[in-house]
Amino acid sequence: MEISVEKEVKAPLRMVWDAWVTPDDITRWNFAIDEWCCPKAELDLEVGGIFNYRMEAKDGSAGFDFEGEFTEITPYKSIHYTLGDDREVKVQFIETENGVRVVETFEAEDENSAEQQRQGWFSILDNFKKHVESKSN
Repeated sequence: MEISVEKEVKAPLRMVWDAWVTPDDITRWNFAIDEWCCPKAELDLEVGGIFNYRMEAKDGSAGFDFEGEFTEITPYKSIHYTLGDDREVKVQFIETENGVRVVETFEAEDENSAEQQRQGWFSILDNFKKHVESKSN
């Protein structure tokens, strides 16, 4: 099953793209709830390149690596990648008259309900939107 989440970000395309692919930015927005953080982000943005984003509870009680390999990159338009468990994800950056619509489509995993997954990815995307828009003001 595929799940999609999207947000419109009121910022120029270059700023949106850069915040998505820059490690320092990623560590500032890549978590679903305020009790978690992303203390480390590494990526090699090229086809065949890998990424690893460390996700941790701020109290140190839990953590995991969100990692995968880039399979297709069209600068300022889309990024496709495969996660470590072979699920595929695509991220589209669509210019609108108000900014950029970011659409993430991912294959669901079996551990959590589809709604839990949708909410988690949506919350992270909402943090992304807030981060970028705060930079553009």
